[in-house]
Amino acid sequence: MTDALLPVVTRFRAYQLGTAGSSFSYVAGDHFTLIEARITEKSLPQLQAELKVCGKKTIDTLHITSWDQDHCAQSDLDWILTRLQPSRVEYPGYSPHTDTGKNCLAMLKRYLNDQKALRRQVTLQRVDPDYINGLDVAKSAAYKNIYYHPKVLYDDNSNNNSTVKLFRSGMFNVASLGDVEHPNIGSMLRRCRVFSSETDVLILAHHGADNGLTTKRFLEMVKPSFAICSSDYDNQYDHPAPDIRSVLHDLKIPIYTTKTGDVIIESLASHRADYKVWNLKTDSTAISSHQTFRSRKFGLLTKNADTIRNIRHPGFKKFS
Repeated sequence: MTDALLPVVTRFRAYQLGTAGSSFSYVAGDHFTLIEARITEKSLPQLQAELKVCGKKTIDTLHITSWDQDHCAQSDLDWILTRLQPSRVEYPGYSPHTDTGKNCLAMLKRYLNDQKALRRQVTLQRVDPDYINGLDVAKSAAYKNIYYHPKVLYDDNSNNNSTVKLFRSGMFNVASLGDVEHPNIGSMLRRCRVFSSETDVLILAHHGADNGLTTKRFLEMVKPSFAICSSDYDNQYDHPAPDIRSVLHDLKIPIYTTKTGDVIIESLASHRADYKVWNLKTDSTAISSHQTFRSRKFGLLTKNADTIRNIRHPGFKKFS
């Protein structure tokens, strides 16, 4: 893999669930990743529409960041495994502490055995410190996804054991943070040059909660093109938190939420440089707002090789 700029048709969608939780999809070329095992009556038609747009009937990867029910619900997971038949499932590297999480893990193992019986190749990957630390260091790999966490497992809080991954295989990059909130994780991410120089879309940690990770310093260093918050309109925590909204406003980082409808991002024209983001109105294809951005990867890879090496730093980064 070189650092040459490649044309990759890329789409991202944040789904309005109509209830607490998160659901996203990231499509790079012909590879469809569903992020989080959540599906609701409100989001199902939109997911089916997205699959149709992408020419897919099944998904390639199911990526689950947390065992909490708002990220992985038992009935939703069952539907996804049965109907969408992912060939790869990436699941949290910590042991579930709730009955729902334990049942979901057992369901994944049954799915693997059932698919083996059908002679279908399926990978079930636990994303834990051993897995991440065993990956190659990400050097010249501009289109390789990167796993950043869990580098260690925290005993006191499963939120901080969520999977952190930079989806980087498309022409724009999406950072998925799960529910992490520890300042040390934020500090580690700030020091990672690829993360801080290439993140286009930042999915706010823990649905936009005001925590120890999403600080002004973190956002100043990462400086995403914009942020996305998965939050129901009348959620009890009023996410995104007022302080988070204020910091984003001060730093001139736009924020899109699923409160009023899905958020869709699509690469444009050559699928190398520009992409468009728009917010839909609830239960509609009507657009409430939209903007066009330039991929940070394009800005980086059009520089000469020496400049790229000076911007990047070989530490911390692991790729799949």
